Amino acid sequence: MSTTQIPPGWIGGFAQSNPAFAYPNPDLSSLPMLDNMDNIDKLQRQQGVKWPEFSWQTVLGNEASRCFQMFSPYISRLGYTNEGRVYSIICPQQGACSPTFGCMNVEVTVTGQRGWVDETTKTFYADMTVEGTIWFSPSSLQKEWVKKLWDLFNDLGLDFPTSKAKAIKVQTHKFQDPNQPIFPVSQGETPRFKSPPFARHEEEAWNVGHIDVEIGGIKKTGNKIVDDFNEMVMFAFNTASGNMLKKGNTLTWNVWFTQPALVDTEEWRTHAERWRKSIQADHGSPTGPGTKPRYFDGTPFKAVDALGTEMEGVLKKEAQDLEKIEVGKIENFLKEHFDDKK
Repeated sequence: MSTTQIPPGWIGGFAQSNPAFAYPNPDLSSLPMLDNMDNIDKLQRQQGVKWPEFSWQTVLGNEASRCFQMFSPYISRLGYTNEGRVYSIICPQQGACSPTFGCMNVEVTVTGQRGWVDETTKTFYADMTVEGTIWFSPSSLQKEWVKKLWDLFNDLGLDFPTSKAKAIKVQTHKFQDPNQPIFPVSQGETPRFKSPPFARHEEEAWNVGHIDVEIGGIKKTGNKIVDDFNEMVMFAFNTASGNMLKKGNTLTWNVWFTQPALVDTEEWRTHAERWRKSIQADHGSPTGPGTKPRYFDGTPFKAVDALGTEMEGVLKKEAQDLEKIEVGKIENFLKEHFDDKK
């Protein structure tokens, strides 16, 4: 790990303010879960995640199908005070493209957080709650099928996922504990599996932590048309991304931090919006691209690899045309809900 000096102003002490906060079993239950944007003015220090290394099984239950992908550099950050109390955690945004729906935005939206940092010992611990949010990018709204479905939704006065405010919401919870929405952000790399050399940054990074979050179901809206549509879009997203947000899958990320730095609170406050505008304008990530998903041996992931558990009765060789599969789902959806409007 890097031994670069920390910037002036560090005081510390918050990690030691309650014996329950300490490893090996930190307990932060005495702290409230805070909204991620409510205390930006208190932020004084940060650690940027230059190397956000994500991993998941592209076929659930098959460890050989595990993929590794680094999202865009500095897409995540940990923000805290000079004493070491965490008040904000910026989490990732990414995109995935489907043949019929075009490119979709996905954001891991932090809905609550609490934690501590100790720069002196290079340790930290935090709790988080998050939800996945998925919506269409501007370019996707020009796709033929998307425009048709959007018009039908508008005719019925139904929300269409054209923005984060109207996004499809995916619930998450602690690994192997569906009743616990709060999950830990812990010191060190995940112990659940070994990462390949291309997904490790031990020589360059200041520190590393990990998150294991299990994917839950799509939040129901109470409207069958919207709920069925959301399921159809999630199928397309998961096919494009290798089942990244498929219910029951576990999304892991090893967060490789750069050295501590001081915070510009205004820059922090506008960070997420700058990212969103850049991605939604199809400009990609403002700090540069991440990597393509790869298997442990470096072989690139192909979307069709993840179809095995999705396509009952369809042989993989018959499932090469993803567009044909998606169009079939759309046609079935239209037949069920809009047969008189097609």
